[in-house]
Amino acid sequence: MGGCYHLANYVWGQFPSCGQNRRTLVKRDVRPKRVVHRRQDVEYKERRRGPRYPFIASAELIEQKADVRIASRVSEVSQNGCYLDMMNPFPQGTMVLVKISAGEDFFQAKGKIVYSQMNMGAGVGFLEIDEASQTVLDRWMDEAKKESLKQA
Repeated sequence: MGGCYHLANYVWGQFPSCGQNRRTLVKRDVRPKRVVHRRQDVEYKERRRGPRYPFIASAELIEQKADVRIASRVSEVSQNGCYLDMMNPFPQGTMVLVKISAGEDFFQAKGKIVYSQMNMGAGVGFLEIDEASQTVLDRWMDEAKKESLKQA
């Protein structure tokens, strides 16, 4: 059947780019038509559980199975996770230990890569936070919230 063609998939077409007005048998686009929704027709559902704030700090991600370490920079933080700027992030679903330091404060939590984009960064969801780190995170969130209100 490799050489058989169904004529129902072909139509007569003209190609003015050839310099002549010739009619040629052209294969019709037989792919199923995709439905494209306009942006206003599609509702966006926010998946975050709380507000996030701009926050700049140094970070280190440690992949727990192979003990691979990546240095990065935090650009946003929330009670449930953070966004890390990096060129080669771990793939989505990777379990990590995230360590963040800002000034004298230090935070660490077990987490999971929930979003990953090459040459951009990764979103990390916090899964386990010890009490000392939770206190630091609460303080950072308060400071970031106050700073964002000043900017508004």
